[in-house]
Amino acid sequence: MNRLALVTGATSGIGKAFAERFAADGHDLIIVGRRRDRLDQFVSDHPDVRVRAVPADLSTEEGIDTVAAYCADEPLDILVNNAGVSHYMPLADLPADKARELVYVKVLAPTQMMRAAVGGMQHRGAGTIINVAGMIAFSGPADKSVMPRRAVYAGTLAHLVAMSQTLSAELEGTGVHVHVVCPGVVATEFHSSQGMDLNAIPRMSADDLVTGTLRGLELGEVVIAPGVEDYQLLTDVFTADLAAFGGQSPDVANRYQTD
Repeated sequence: MNRLALVTGATSGIGKAFAERFAADGHDLIIVGRRRDRLDQFVSDHPDVRVRAVPADLSTEEGIDTVAAYCADEPLDILVNNAGVSHYMPLADLPADKARELVYVKVLAPTQMMRAAVGGMQHRGAGTIINVAGMIAFSGPADKSVMPRRAVYAGTLAHLVAMSQTLSAELEGTGVHVHVVCPGVVATEFHSSQGMDLNAIPRMSADDLVTGTLRGLELGEVVIAPGVEDYQLLTDVFTADLAAFGGQSPDVANRYQTD
């Protein structure tokens, strides 16, 4: 039997690049997206592999439940949680429905997909989960001149990094591996769909991102950052995280004590 991969957000950009690469490698596919016409076009363009198209809106509970059912019922070898939205704007200006959409698509949906898929993967003793986040997950300490207008977006990506790291440790020794890929700016429709012109900014191609991600899997990296040459930078971040975590005490720190 061919290996089976499920990819969300597969109608364009990074998700489509993952789906294209898996199809070229002979994987059967379940592709998820909102645009039925693009899903159908992908199916017709890949007659040599079995591709099932699942139209679903992951900003809704119905859409999440639909895809989670596939994750639970199908013998997935690979799950790619890639679907994304951005809505860059100050929090006070962010409409409630757009805030909800961000959290549903980048937090609730991948959480429910992983929860649904991981039991079967553990039972089979093998499986790979790839969550697509971004380097913005590490940008929280930046001041407003560096990272304006995307507090909720950055928070959702940080969630994916922390959850992927924690789940990877939880599943150690089971044969199931969890990774999170953190690209910088990638040349896709993601920004142009918001009317943002980033043509003057150097950008990684979606194909290169997929190549880097798959190599990161081979290297055993849980956090894969294809655009970061010096991985020690990330190792230093994680070491500092654990130092802060381990440095806590039941006593109130001196700087918080009053005379």
